[in-house]
Amino acid sequence: MNSLLTRFLRYVQIDTESDPHSPTQPSTMKQKNLGLVLAEELRQLGLTDAELDEHGYVYATIPATPGHENVPVICFCSHMDTSPDASGKNVKPLVHENYQGQDLVLPDDKSIVIRMADHNGLDHCIGHTIITASGTTLLGADNKSGVAAIMTAVETMVNDPSIPHGKLRILFTPDEEIGRGVNAVDMAKLAADFGYTIDGEEFSSLQDETFSADAAQINITGVSAHPGMAKGHMENGIKIAADIVAALPRTELTPETTEGKEGFLHPVEMEAKAESARIDFIIRDFKTAKLEEHANVLRSIIAEVKPRYPSSKIELTITEQYRNMKEILDEHPHVMDLAKRAIASCGIKPKPDSIRGGTDGSRLSFMGLPCPNIFAGEHSFHSKLEWASLEEMEKAAEVVVAISRLATEVSSL
Repeated sequence: MNSLLTRFLRYVQIDTESDPHSPTQPSTMKQKNLGLVLAEELRQLGLTDAELDEHGYVYATIPATPGHENVPVICFCSHMDTSPDASGKNVKPLVHENYQGQDLVLPDDKSIVIRMADHNGLDHCIGHTIITASGTTLLGADNKSGVAAIMTAVETMVNDPSIPHGKLRILFTPDEEIGRGVNAVDMAKLAADFGYTIDGEEFSSLQDETFSADAAQINITGVSAHPGMAKGHMENGIKIAADIVAALPRTELTPETTEGKEGFLHPVEMEAKAESARIDFIIRDFKTAKLEEHANVLRSIIAEVKPRYPSSKIELTITEQYRNMKEILDEHPHVMDLAKRAIASCGIKPKPDSIRGGTDGSRLSFMGLPCPNIFAGEHSFHSKLEWASLEEMEKAAEVVVAISRLATEVSSL
């Protein structure tokens, strides 16, 4: 457990924030700084083929133990980047040992307080070692908890040859937080039969269902004029954008009013000036067909607003992001069954669940690698209130080892 904590603390101090506005792959070159560390650690553990490629992916192989060369190849995957929703620069992780339910006041901004009443799962962590940031950044447990768990599992299996397993592939990805996590994965190089992302929040969760997701962008070209002589001429892009945002649903179809398997339409960023404006949205629903219905809400709003600005252009673009991985995983039930057995073998009651979000596994599943998601000990993502449980991370590492071991016993995989 100490080695897991040591590596986790080291990883979160490496700034790997991704950038949705960057056209490069990876979106920020600093993500490769962690990739270099991980590739070197893997080589030191004996995974001689460990590499960081030009696109920011770390690949490595644990060879099969003798007699298990014909076991299906399993991939374990976590992402290295952190969300741009909160700063990932100069993270100062704090270790709170033997947590007893007290408020955790973060010292660099004492208005940031992690309270048990506000955080599901924290009440199950009495006695745990809790790790937080210091109040001015996120922690980066999403998904460096998963990275640390996989690395610890690798160390466990390499150091104990009595643990049987087939060939295992390790994959660490950049840019998951901005929806590009597997854009340049070399599936032929990866050459795995199925996989698991270690990137879930609730302890014991095993997730085979995600949102289907599209992105939407509205580009507005207004009519600019000198404000002193604008009468009858100006059509202000800022006001056009404001009218569109004001017309969005307020009591339904929003993240703040939906739960469970309800979808939403969510503006995530806007840039506006008198001459032009841009509004970025994400569209989410567990039923893929409903994405078009939600996009039609935007189309209706544009149709309502446009007559007020007859000389302006308002253009909507819809881009596919990912699809509900359950559509694929239902065709490969053995992948979930193996994970359920592995979690149970670690003394945990598995909790099959859905994710109101997405993982690299969503797209990997549609790229030919069925890939559900397993808990990683990370909580309260994308915020300065983020926290992680060391004991839950350790259990995630145990589950990775258990999946690898149990796969050698199941002839029907």
